[in-house]
Amino acid sequence: MQTLEALTRDARALANGDIVLSAPETEVARQMQICNACRYCEGFCAVFPAMTRRLEFGKADIHFLANLCHNCGACLHACQYAPPHEFAVNVPQAMAQVRGQTYADYAWPPALGRLYQRNGLTLSLALVAALTLFLVLGAALQGGGLGALWGADLQGNFYSLFPHNLLVGLFAPVFLFVVLALALGVRGFWKDVKPATSGADVSAPAAAEATHDVLRLKYLDGGHGEGCHNEDDAYTLKRRRAHHLTFYGFMLCFAATSVATVYHYVFGWQAPYELPSIPKLLGAVGGVMLVLGTARLWQLRRTRHPLHGDAAQKPMDLGFIALLFLVAASGLALWLVRITPPALPALALVLCLHLGAVMALFATLPYGKFAHGVFRTAALLRHATERRQPNPIGLGSD
Repeated sequence: MQTLEALTRDARALANGDIVLSAPETEVARQMQICNACRYCEGFCAVFPAMTRRLEFGKADIHFLANLCHNCGACLHACQYAPPHEFAVNVPQAMAQVRGQTYADYAWPPALGRLYQRNGLTLSLALVAALTLFLVLGAALQGGGLGALWGADLQGNFYSLFPHNLLVGLFAPVFLFVVLALALGVRGFWKDVKPATSGADVSAPAAAEATHDVLRLKYLDGGHGEGCHNEDDAYTLKRRRAHHLTFYGFMLCFAATSVATVYHYVFGWQAPYELPSIPKLLGAVGGVMLVLGTARLWQLRRTRHPLHGDAAQKPMDLGFIALLFLVAASGLALWLVRITPPALPALALVLCLHLGAVMALFATLPYGKFAHGVFRTAALLRHATERRQPNPIGLGSD
């Protein structure tokens, strides 16, 4: 609880038009001052070279550095001032707390960002259940009741239950909302961070470097190539591999949907598609990668060293992982059920579950770890741009 003096100081600063740092932001600024004097971790990741270009840390600087941090934990385990030292330097945890704040600060609309941050896992699962029930009841009312729905013979064609135009009408507004919310969020982040990171526009070499770092997850190697710390002091590449499986699995599934859209509207080839069609190959491989990656991330998230992250964000993190897993697992189950002779009577219900999970995932994308990926990409773009400019204080090296 803030003291009366702190509240008075903040009120005076606001009245004067000054920018007030939150408690997590103030803690990051304190720790960065200590790290700037030490610089033992300067080669670990992008955070520390960016830190050496600053003598003071304003709100925009702190947001930038927090989203550069990949939470590998290397600096915590190498730090001579880490707890129980009286300086209590824990950069991964302090950065994680500020990152969580940025998801809510830049979310649009802001109220949804705060709601998801506090109740991510519960909200995700409740949303899947509600949307699935809505689809089940809608299909049942259209088809003559739950009994008829359970025994419905779709003949492998999902559009006989939910016509294509109906699905487009359901998902297109959600997709457009996600694009709008993410665009507004990253626009606000970029607008704040750009002046604090030299203000220069992104060049082609900077964009190429940032893209390389994003696609390889360069800074999950612990700064030495051996990986992150997890539940103990040992290095491991488990997090990097799990993130790669999840990221590229998601991208393959998205590519499958995109190719299927081209098939439908350009060539007139309607789903469902079978092997060895491109949409089915991309979707099957991507689905398996998503299941494996998210299952591994769930296990790693629950067993990470307690000092590595922000415990308050665990529901949000697990909510996003659970939604990705449900989407991939239900999609694979839907395919297996459809091709299993004879078709199981639960096909319609599995379809409703899959569509409900997909809609819930898209509805929550702008407010959790997916937004974190977008902000981190923006931060890496600014870092690659800034490091090509002259060092404003003439110290350190990039």
